[in-house]
Amino acid sequence: MPVNSEAHTMILSMTGYANTSADFAAGSLSLELRAVNHRYLDIQLRMPEELRVFEGALRELISSALQRGKVECRINYASRDAQSGTTLNRDLLQQLSVWNKEVQAAMPDARTLSVNDVLRWNGMLQTPAASADELRATLTVLMQTALLEFSASRAREGEKLKEFLSVRLEKIETLRSDVMPHVPAAIAAYEARLINRLTDALQNAEDERIRQEITLFASKIDVDEELSRLASHLSEMRRILKQGGAVGKRLDFLMQELNREANTLGSKSVDAEVSRSAMEMKILIEQMREQIQNLE
Repeated sequence: MPVNSEAHTMILSMTGYANTSADFAAGSLSLELRAVNHRYLDIQLRMPEELRVFEGALRELISSALQRGKVECRINYASRDAQSGTTLNRDLLQQLSVWNKEVQAAMPDARTLSVNDVLRWNGMLQTPAASADELRATLTVLMQTALLEFSASRAREGEKLKEFLSVRLEKIETLRSDVMPHVPAAIAAYEARLINRLTDALQNAEDERIRQEITLFASKIDVDEELSRLASHLSEMRRILKQGGAVGKRLDFLMQELNREANTLGSKSVDAEVSRSAMEMKILIEQMREQIQNLE
């Protein structure tokens, strides 16, 4: 049974919670699901031993709905108590009545059976027991219902995370756009300062040699490639967020790439404004990286 027909287009958080319960003739069952982020899918089932026979089927249901996360499923089973579900074994009761009369006829001095004697007779009180098929069917419905609620919870949290990431993507894009006009002027100003310093320090050096050295150094501090790659990574992140599905691992990889470009931008910067922007980018990237750990 598909847990969510739109799951392939949604971004899902790995954190979620759901619980459900059911009453039936033999007792009641309750099922609770909770999950936190995890690198892989880790399922822990806590249930009474008499239900362990259904563990494999329950694991399959969870695995078909989830790809990553540390999932804890807790199941409780309560049988009906004697007052609400126990009945008399009427066949045995009738047989005891016959035996009682036969014994009284053969042994007039024998004590007749009391109500307490009858009720304590082995097999006289019958508590309805759930069949394996009934338990399996009830557990299956409970798990499917819980997974629907659980997936809805994860989808709501995923949308919040998507919005969180989108806001920070726009901030990084703004910083990148603001940096671009600063770069040529910053490099030109830095070149001029270097030329003056080198000319003063190397009075006998050829002007052409000095200019070659300046040009070489200027190429080392040019950040056009870093800004271009930042734009490419931001575009890819938007595409992944729009596509949806299991995006956690891909976004985590892109965080590494974004952080690498921001680091390089900061290390090559010769302008205070560019350095400040690079630092703000790194802060935003770290904020996104922390939240991406929660995405499936």
